[in-house]
Amino acid sequence: MALIEKHNDYVIREALPNEFEAVGQLMVTVYSQLEGFPSPIEQPKYYKNLREIASFSKQPKVKLLVAINSDKSVLGAVVYFGDMAYYGSGGIATQEKNASGFRLLAVDPKARGLGIGKSLSKACINLAKLEGNSNMVIHSTKAMQIAWSMYESMGFKRSKDLDFIQDDLPVYGFRLSL
Repeated sequence: MALIEKHNDYVIREALPNEFEAVGQLMVTVYSQLEGFPSPIEQPKYYKNLREIASFSKQPKVKLLVAINSDKSVLGAVVYFGDMAYYGSGGIATQEKNASGFRLLAVDPKARGLGIGKSLSKACINLAKLEGNSNMVIHSTKAMQIAWSMYESMGFKRSKDLDFIQDDLPVYGFRLSL
């Protein structure tokens, strides 16, 4: 377990196996509460992937990062992809070279406002830089306006070539030059 960042109220590190279920539940809770986002009934496969979030980390250069407080509670999580071949989205993102990406960022509603989403994003950016990649690729939807604004404030630029449709849901691509 590698510590990635330490903050006053939490640390960011790779998730431990005994945290996988809690992370999956957090993902389902957060995404199912997004106004305008498909429900578990509308996209059961997507929510199955959220519940089984740790399975992503079985791929090479993929890490499940968590923000954990002193009580060992999972406050947030994200999946980092050091190799875009394993990114698993629609569109052309999996063909990106010299790029990393992150997906499925979620912050516990009770922990919002602590900077966890931004810290998890920065941890992914730092990992990409350490790996020598020149771009970071992410996706968002209209239902994720808070995250979308945060990404733009961090320097991510809309990249329409990365856009795709997932079961009638428009998904919008972003890039950050590293």
